[in-house]
Amino acid sequence: MSTIRRQTRLRKEYLYRKSLEGKEKAAYERKQQIRNALQEGKPIPTELRGEEGNWRHEINLEDDITARPHNHIDDEYGLAGTRDPKVCVTTSRDPSSRLKQFMKEVKLIFPNAQAVNRGNTKVLELVEACRTHDFTDIVVVQETRGQPDGLLVCHLPLGPTAYFTISNVVMRHDIEDRAAVSEAYPHLILEGFVSTLGRRVADILKFTFPAPRPASQRVVTFANEDDRIVFRHHTFEKAPGTKGEVTLKEIGPRFDLTVFQVKLGTLEQTDAETEFVFRPYMNTAKKRRML
Repeated sequence: MSTIRRQTRLRKEYLYRKSLEGKEKAAYERKQQIRNALQEGKPIPTELRGEEGNWRHEINLEDDITARPHNHIDDEYGLAGTRDPKVCVTTSRDPSSRLKQFMKEVKLIFPNAQAVNRGNTKVLELVEACRTHDFTDIVVVQETRGQPDGLLVCHLPLGPTAYFTISNVVMRHDIEDRAAVSEAYPHLILEGFVSTLGRRVADILKFTFPAPRPASQRVVTFANEDDRIVFRHHTFEKAPGTKGEVTLKEIGPRFDLTVFQVKLGTLEQTDAETEFVFRPYMNTAKKRRML
């Protein structure tokens, strides 16, 4: 019960801090107006002259950290980099043999990951068990009629949770001349995530991986192509007798992802606020890009 109460308290504190974001952003913009006026030698904007003394006092008390507004993303990934991620990889309930195999192959992608047989474990029980065992993320693969078609990434303890569809799956054992799986921490290539949503999705994916060592010869690629995220997994080595040229060898598996929802909460929180949801009308304009 104490763990449940603690998680409830942390969630309430997180939601309260998030509710202050609008006020903090407005205050930051007012202080920025005063900073700009002082730097450029211009008069203080008329609407701020009555509050100038208070804003100047706050500006004088700020340092490099407190000068910028914080948001919920700072809370969610505030500990990123202080320790390596620990990822639980599991399936939806009653998985087929193909989904179980795909889960094992997905587990090999993430360093320090553990594959967990779901059995009849409910979502709430799964999340609580992962919190108890100090996991930082949960990755759930789903299927329709034996074909993997969904992937969830849930960050603990506060969220977010991203929902992806999976397409064009090629299992590792179907890749000819595939490379052996390396245990080295991979370098990450995140390409084409230029919008606010794109950077958000890139962070959700990025923080499931630890920082690689410079000598690592393993690379994981997430490349956004027209809102379709192409995933590839390779090892590389310097080609003998060449200057700087490298040869790639695919490890696998390979698949494409499409984000359709991001929620500000963890997997079991059905009432969590929706940060983004894909809607069909969003594709009516050819040049409109989500990521």
